[in-house]
Amino acid sequence: MDRAFDENRELISIVVPVYNAAAFLKETIAYVQGQSYEDWELLLVDDCSKDKSGMIATEASRADGRIRPIRQARNQGAAAARNRGIDEAGGRYLCFLDADDIWETDKLQAELDFMKEKQAGFVFTGYEFADEQGKGLGKVVQVPETICYKQALKNTTIFTSTVMIDRARIPDEDIRMPDIASEDTATWWQILRKHGIGYGLNRNLVKYRRSANTLSSNKVTAVKRIWNLYRRQERLSPVKSLYCMMFWAFRAVARRV
Repeated sequence: MDRAFDENRELISIVVPVYNAAAFLKETIAYVQGQSYEDWELLLVDDCSKDKSGMIATEASRADGRIRPIRQARNQGAAAARNRGIDEAGGRYLCFLDADDIWETDKLQAELDFMKEKQAGFVFTGYEFADEQGKGLGKVVQVPETICYKQALKNTTIFTSTVMIDRARIPDEDIRMPDIASEDTATWWQILRKHGIGYGLNRNLVKYRRSANTLSSNKVTAVKRIWNLYRRQERLSPVKSLYCMMFWAFRAVARRV
């Protein structure tokens, strides 16, 4: 059941899945606190971290009442952590932020203004790849003005930490993420399939911190994940899956070179 929220209040709920993220979590919290838009709540969903992530979240909540630490009863992965955050969210607007990514100061304000301008339920922004220290690498991903379901199958340009969703337009049941690898991509496809066009704000408002051992850095794994999404989640034929994958591979390489 969708949690009730005040449609007349522009509260933004920010869901962060946290697992052994102590090295980055204080910095990530500080970037949210530094936002020019201040009517937000930060839900830090600890997926049974073994480091000091839980302690960092608790200490931050004591200093700032907008921060809410939530602890999972058992380790279930990022999809379940994000879904727990959705269940707990009290804002009309919903954003996701990975525990090691970085937002520009005006990310929330710019994206909310854009969403209202477009009267959209689902928007996303451009972003830049960064190193482990959070330094931008100069490779900025440009996003299209609009994207539909069929286009998104061939172009996975939507990055989780750039997304904003209006829960007054898109119900929580369509935002909840499936228990499958690349659950975020599967969710964006589900939203577009059911609700139509997504709108891209082509501004670099997020830094995507990448390290050598991240799952997305493993190209073979990435290919397997996207193939499984085509075949198992979207139930595309092998021919259609291969057709979409050729476009996906070309654009995935183009984003990184």
